[in-house]
Amino acid sequence: MTTKTVAALQIGSSPEGKAQTLENILAYENEIAASGASLVVMPEALLGGYPKGEMFGTRLGYRLPEGREAYARYYENAVDVPGPETEALAGLSQRTGASLVVGVIERGGSTLYCTALFFEPGTGLAAKHRKLMPTGTERLIWGQGDGSTLPVIDAAAGRIGGAICWENHMPLLRTAMYAKGVEIWCAPTVDERDIWQCSMRHIAHEGRCFVVSACQVQPSPAELGQDVPGWDAARPLINGGSVIVGPLGDVLAGPLRGKPGLLTAQVDIGELVRARYDFDVVGHYSRPDVFSLTVDERPRPPVQFIS
Repeated sequence: MTTKTVAALQIGSSPEGKAQTLENILAYENEIAASGASLVVMPEALLGGYPKGEMFGTRLGYRLPEGREAYARYYENAVDVPGPETEALAGLSQRTGASLVVGVIERGGSTLYCTALFFEPGTGLAAKHRKLMPTGTERLIWGQGDGSTLPVIDAAAGRIGGAICWENHMPLLRTAMYAKGVEIWCAPTVDERDIWQCSMRHIAHEGRCFVVSACQVQPSPAELGQDVPGWDAARPLINGGSVIVGPLGDVLAGPLRGKPGLLTAQVDIGELVRARYDFDVVGHYSRPDVFSLTVDERPRPPVQFIS
């Protein structure tokens, strides 16, 4: 039986911090279990938060003391991997029987990484992917991942892997993941725009895979009592848009907008061979005699000690 239920949990980071966010995630346990979902994808930067509109006291060429304080607060709200939050999520995976893909802000020394964590019911924390290229001013607060965290793992729903937010626009990263045999592409994001829906449908159609994208949903700055320069205070900071797409680019569920919720769809991995009959991007539709891709998966620590 290759038909499985997969889900995107659309939820936002709590302004009260990671403890409350974790509690909000765990509150979906009964709904996840009742849905029968074998895979649940959660948004980018869910634990730790996506500080949309934050300036971190920085202008080109100098940084203000209040920005350092803002970063210190952000660092404090990030998570250690492994740590108590990952233990709680591993427990959720075990109790519901669902594989989980969860976006977190990960502490690595004094550097923060935008990371997707993979949990399996039998093993707990199974893998992680650090965002290779933070987008725009994200580079101010997040470090770059390396090729050692590009996992594709065998889960009950199928072979799962993917990319975080605008990494999904990197053609060579997509090609590498397709070559690893991704069957269900997981895309944690905070991108709420209509063009994101186009990207998710394109990736499903290009990779001939299922796509599960989970987006955060955040209320307006007015509701949060915040002042975000250049932003309409009545407009939601992040309006969701979680979606599940089939291997020919057809939308199976969503997009869910404007509210939290568990979005589900039935997927049949057996459809992938049929979908790839006329287009296998890393198989019969590739031209290795003309194009080649080399992927360096070695860890790249900034300091190495050789004895």
